[in-house]
Amino acid sequence: DVQLVESGGGSVQAGGSLRLSCDASKYTFNKHCMAWFRQAPGKERGGVAVEEGDGTFTYADSVKGRFTASRDNTKNTLYLQMSNLNPEDTAMYYCASERCAAVTGLDLLGWQGYWGQGTQVTVS
Repeated sequence: DVQLVESGGGSVQAGGSLRLSCDASKYTFNKHCMAWFRQAPGKERGGVAVEEGDGTFTYADSVKGRFTASRDNTKNTLYLQMSNLNPEDTAMYYCASERCAAVTGLDLLGWQGYWGQGTQVTVS
């Protein structure tokens, strides 16, 4: 079974940093593009960092220069390093995977594959 398990969320003060991790099953990681999305209370789920078919990541404007996504293929793990956090970053963060051919950037509609259960990030 495909499994995505996020971790690393927590509470942090504004200006602080967190690193999220997403552990993926070997099948998912080797054959799919990966992404981070987030959803704040009362808001729609939106893309934060998505992997394109060429292995590069596209970022939402609101996180550019502050967040960095990366993957470690030896550990089947996707990361999201978040720095200079602000209260607007408070949300549930989700890891997603999709066939690279189906990916349409940050558009949620292009990510209909697999999702994790999420990890909460709270910035005060």
